[in-house]
Amino acid sequence: METPAAPPVPRPAAPPRPEVPITTTAPVKRERRWSVAALCIVLAVLAGLGAAAAVTSASDRTKVLAIARDVPAGQALTAADLTVAEVSADAAVTPVPASQKASMVGKRSAVDLRKGGLLTTSQLAKGTGLGDDKQQVGVQVKRGQAPAGTLAPGDKVLAVTTPAQGEQQTSKEAEAPPSTITAVVVTVSRPDASGNVVVNLAVATTDGPLLATRAAQGRIAIVREPRGQ
Repeated sequence: METPAAPPVPRPAAPPRPEVPITTTAPVKRERRWSVAALCIVLAVLAGLGAAAAVTSASDRTKVLAIARDVPAGQALTAADLTVAEVSADAAVTPVPASQKASMVGKRSAVDLRKGGLLTTSQLAKGTGLGDDKQQVGVQVKRGQAPAGTLAPGDKVLAVTTPAQGEQQTSKEAEAPPSTITAVVVTVSRPDASGNVVVNLAVATTDGPLLATRAAQGRIAIVREPRGQ
């Protein structure tokens, strides 16, 4: 007699799987990475442009003349009145280049010049004001025959004729006023090893030959007139 087959045992039902929501986390991370990279590129470009602008600005700077101290209108410029400054090129402003400093010495200001300002040609009077319509004579002056270190371009002076070496003067001649020539200082050289200086004087056309003759004989002493006159 056959044994009846055992009925099939039902399998337990599998637990329901939780539904996993669809997420977009990975794409968001990629978008953030691209955003950071793009920002870095933009910052690098801006830094490069800033550096280029700085280099260009530095290369556009030029050396010009500036006023080192206040100079009243009508006074002749000296080397101590001028200094060198660096400014950016600007078509609206045309200061005098620093390379022209030597030629500016002796020129007269047409207006009051203030310390720290830039020097322009429009601020200067025409000509040097130091005898442009007069004759100029170079006079070598020995130590003690001119004020030491006080002569400057524009100073009014008297070129006094001194007695010739070995010349004997009578008492009447010694008491007589010396012969003088009115002049204006154009330039003054530095003293040499012996303390002598060369003073360029502007004089009237009638006095030039006479002054040159006396200067060649070493018979000139210089007296500076008061600057307040």
